[in-house]
Amino acid sequence: MNISLAEIFSSNNVIGIVGISPDETRDSYKVGRYLQKCGYRVIPINPKADIILGERCYPTLESCPIQIEIVDIFRRPEFILPIVKEAVKIKAKVIWMQLGISDQPSHKQAVEHGLTVVMDKCIAEEHARIMTIQR
Repeated sequence: MNISLAEIFSSNNVIGIVGISPDETRDSYKVGRYLQKCGYRVIPINPKADIILGERCYPTLESCPIQIEIVDIFRRPEFILPIVKEAVKIKAKVIWMQLGISDQPSHKQAVEHGLTVVMDKCIAEEHARIMTIQR
């Protein structure tokens, strides 16, 4: 499925951030905070935390009762494929692998199941860039 980044941002409101850190100095936390400030519902996925950014944390995508549309991944490539398989199960629409993260087998799996995939891009940087262009 070929969809623009602007369409991803305009047609999805709930973003699950897998691997988000409770540490305010970490990029995953900063990205989550940015997305919240832009009006997105951010669902933290981290088995080692209870609350991040004022939202209840869930240990896995499947344990979250909220329908997640975009799965934003802050994990190393070797952990991506199981996350993609979970995203397929919960019927997410988009897999987003953060800047520096890409995995071709995961990309293939996601696309085969109809998900849009973005790799090696920071969701916050791309959102800010697109919003600037659209103004």
